[in-house]
Amino acid sequence: MTTDSGPALKPRALILDLFGDYLRYTGGEAKAGDLVTLLGAFGVEPATVRMTLTRLRRERWFTTRREGREASYLLSAHMLGVLQSGRERIFADYDEPWDHHWTTVVQQNAKPDRSTRDQLRRQLSWLGFGSLTASTWMTPRDRGSEARALAAEFSDVHFTVMRAKTGEVEADRDVVARCWDLDRINQTYERFLADNAHLAGATLRGADALVARTTLIDGYRHFPFLDPWLPKDLRPDGWLGAEANHLFRSVHRELGPAATAFVSEVVGGPIDSPQQ
Repeated sequence: MTTDSGPALKPRALILDLFGDYLRYTGGEAKAGDLVTLLGAFGVEPATVRMTLTRLRRERWFTTRREGREASYLLSAHMLGVLQSGRERIFADYDEPWDHHWTTVVQQNAKPDRSTRDQLRRQLSWLGFGSLTASTWMTPRDRGSEARALAAEFSDVHFTVMRAKTGEVEADRDVVARCWDLDRINQTYERFLADNAHLAGATLRGADALVARTTLIDGYRHFPFLDPWLPKDLRPDGWLGAEANHLFRSVHRELGPAATAFVSEVVGGPIDSPQQ
């Protein structure tokens, strides 16, 4: 079965989405044949699915076990942690109250190298930090504990983590303008809304529901890297982040039962995934 899902989604991302929303709630395990069927709904060929699974096993996303000629893929503990962290970030409260404090990270790397800088930038961006300078990162959210945990992963980088406030809204807005390109982020939200508005209230079943829901997730997943989930006081006029967040959460919830039922039918067992 194939369904028109718009732009092709990468098999790696599809596998991660399927485990993130469904298969980790069946023990984090799935048969290769079931994954072939599920990715087939997105037009992915069986040979491509099996080749991708082999590569991901080599990258330690999975361990495998066999029952006769059938291989099952069991998600690693590390990847389970990645999925949980991702879910918490994507479904975080967009309108979380703000105490007017900033979490600030000042980092110094005695032996800077590009790989470390890139990894650190990606991790801090995921936590909602923006770069004020090359060595100073800030977020209006309370991310002190997460930043300190991150420091433990980069033993060759010296971190100073602080909670501070400017005392003035205009100064806060200046920090935002220096840390993030809000116009570019808002344009990306505008495209997301235009691409997905038709799904609000849509009645889809089976593979169609799974494809639509997964495509929605694929389109939204990058926003936590871009958008610091700004407090209302710091959002510019015409900001679309909250509207996009509402659309994402409502459509994800509405399509959940039908998409989950389809995956459950394919794998032959119940899926007790949470509904956001």
